[in-house]
Amino acid sequence: MTITAPAPTAVAVRPALMAAIADTVTSSVLAGPSGSVWATAATASEVEMGYAKALTALRSVSTVVADCRSVDDATLLALNASAAEQVTLAHTHQALIAGEVARRSAPELGSQGLAQRTGHRTPEQFIKNTTGASGKDAVTAVKAGRLLTEAADGGSIDQVTGEITPPARPWLTPVAEALTSGILSTAAAEAIGSGLGEPNSAISTEQLQHAAVGLVGQAVAGMPVDALFKEARLVRAELDVTGIKLAEAERYARRDLRLFDGADGAGRLVWDMDPETYVLAKQIFDRATSPKLGGVRFVDKTQKAKADQIEADPRTPGQLASDAFLQLLLLGADANPTAMLGSGAPVIRVTTTAITFTSGQGLVRMDGASDPVSAATLDRLRCEGQTLGVMFDSFGIPIDLGREQRLFNKNQREILAVKWGKCADPNCERPPSWCETHHIRHWKRDKGKTNIADGILLCKHHHMLYHNNGWEITRDDQGEYWQLKPVDIDPDQTPILLKQSRNMHDLIRQKVE
Repeated sequence: MTITAPAPTAVAVRPALMAAIADTVTSSVLAGPSGSVWATAATASEVEMGYAKALTALRSVSTVVADCRSVDDATLLALNASAAEQVTLAHTHQALIAGEVARRSAPELGSQGLAQRTGHRTPEQFIKNTTGASGKDAVTAVKAGRLLTEAADGGSIDQVTGEITPPARPWLTPVAEALTSGILSTAAAEAIGSGLGEPNSAISTEQLQHAAVGLVGQAVAGMPVDALFKEARLVRAELDVTGIKLAEAERYARRDLRLFDGADGAGRLVWDMDPETYVLAKQIFDRATSPKLGGVRFVDKTQKAKADQIEADPRTPGQLASDAFLQLLLLGADANPTAMLGSGAPVIRVTTTAITFTSGQGLVRMDGASDPVSAATLDRLRCEGQTLGVMFDSFGIPIDLGREQRLFNKNQREILAVKWGKCADPNCERPPSWCETHHIRHWKRDKGKTNIADGILLCKHHHMLYHNNGWEITRDDQGEYWQLKPVDIDPDQTPILLKQSRNMHDLIRQKVE
């Protein structure tokens, strides 16, 4: 809705915006008395009125840029959270409608189904063509809608015979409940369902349902959808250790490399890699391009000079990578040490616990790969690689140096890579190779020690943020690390738990078992 009146002042617009958004969120169509969508049965007219009321409330919110600019930072953050909740609730309602469209377009109804009667081949096409959604979003909405419908009906109901078939995915009941309550987005529901997969001889429905409960909790706590999908896949892998080796073989079998000729004499190379190949190729790519893309800052003069040379190079990151890979194809990884950061061939770093190392049973993590690998892969890689043993105390803290040196040494960086697995900031996925070591108790300010317990990995961006903008990290007596935002960002400075790597998760779980 366009407002033609002069922009109100910050004092006037703030309550107006907040009140309008509050009206939208609390509209009867969005949440019933128990907190769930349509908690009690409503008549057709009540449902229609509820939607109209919600739409009217949302339209009443100013869409003038000046109005949004007039609020302070704290209010803008609150508005952002409210807008996110509105999007989630809107997607819930789209899923409800998509599920009902799918029910009224059931295959047994044939051409009498709603979708076909209105000129659409499938419910997904109906949603796509009538709402302007992308094909992917339409599929997600229909999947979520079917999940909601099955949860409400206790299964699928044949529209001709009335026969009820048990729910196709009963382990996702917690997901359906969270969707119905309007606290889980349809994208998050799809991520959990796709990541967890289906039961098999090694994983029961009950185990998947328990896993779904935990994943819903992480999603509601704010885990991004991409990270949620990865987490669901990792949870699945931990439940089905025996299936990891089979999954490895399947990924290896899908490897492929193809050349495509271009009309102008150029061409394209498309390379589908298995995880091991990808880890090696990614290291080469990072060494060739990371200074251009904001990678780690170097203290070593030789490495710093190489990094500065790459950063000043007029070529784009893609052009640098192309030229570097061509040199490697022609001459080998050591042929021109000035072309990339680092020296020697790339390596694969795999980590696991002592129990898995000695027993040959369990999960193995490969740095740079999203999915774990089998202990058999560890045995194969050990034939040509080196082993570094790390001792941890009962809280998962490695024991090492002190205050004699300021900079973390190579072995400590290896240990920190095992401990954190990425940039320690909860909203960052930069790998260890892109990270710098940070003393949570600053070396100069706090007289901090160069110990693993006081060290974390941070990418360049977050390292500068923690040093220059007042962000802090504390460690409690149980070995947990907590992020504290500056008071101008979070006046209450609510501690946010920093998750350590899946390696530490494995170690702690084995100690408990």
